[in-house]
Amino acid sequence: MEKYSIYLKKFQIAIGILVITLIIFIFLIIKIIPEVQKILKTQETYKTQSASLADAERKLQGLKDAEAKSKALSESVTKMFFKPITDGLDTEAAISDEFGEILQLIRDNKIKTRSIKYDYDPQDDNFVKNIPTRYHVCKISAEMIASYTDFANFLRELYKHEHFLEISQVEIIPYQKNKRILLINLQIKLYAQKDAATQAAEEAAAAAQQQAAANPDGQAAVPSPAPVDTTGGVSPEAAQ
Repeated sequence: MEKYSIYLKKFQIAIGILVITLIIFIFLIIKIIPEVQKILKTQETYKTQSASLADAERKLQGLKDAEAKSKALSESVTKMFFKPITDGLDTEAAISDEFGEILQLIRDNKIKTRSIKYDYDPQDDNFVKNIPTRYHVCKISAEMIASYTDFANFLRELYKHEHFLEISQVEIIPYQKNKRILLINLQIKLYAQKDAATQAAEEAAAAAQQQAAANPDGQAAVPSPAPVDTTGGVSPEAAQ
């Protein structure tokens, strides 16, 4: 009997160890499973974010490529200045044909004009300030009414216009009674190339004006006589 009790105690101890081991195993399982789930979720999130990042980088690169292509295309297109057929025209007459083309664009895009103001050869223009003898300039300030679509088409055609011009200012205000209609303040500058005779005459006049300003007493500066070359065009070193 005592022999069986010894075996029973040993069996109970083994059972106890097994139970304790099982409890510890279950406890570890309970603790590990959430961590494993977190790791799997983190991996899934990382994969999703990596895919999103790669897609965003592709889109960004596509935008950069498109911008570079557009910039290169814009730089490669050199627009010519409008050149009137008739020589000797003043600014108003020289610009009239160019302005006629802009008016036609306005009509074609069903844009209504409320008022148009002209400023010929404005002193704040860079061409007028720096090379006034080269180009006629007209600054046009127009108040217009148009829909979004019509005005967008007009701007696109204005940008593609064959001759050089400058869109100086665009102010858009939606009409309060109908938000689909725009009240527009547009300022553009038109340029026309001066003919050679006009350029030469204006340059001569500008030079004379500068000379008069340099000699306010009215006496022209007498140039010093040029030295006479007695060597027959030979350098001084060779003549020695």
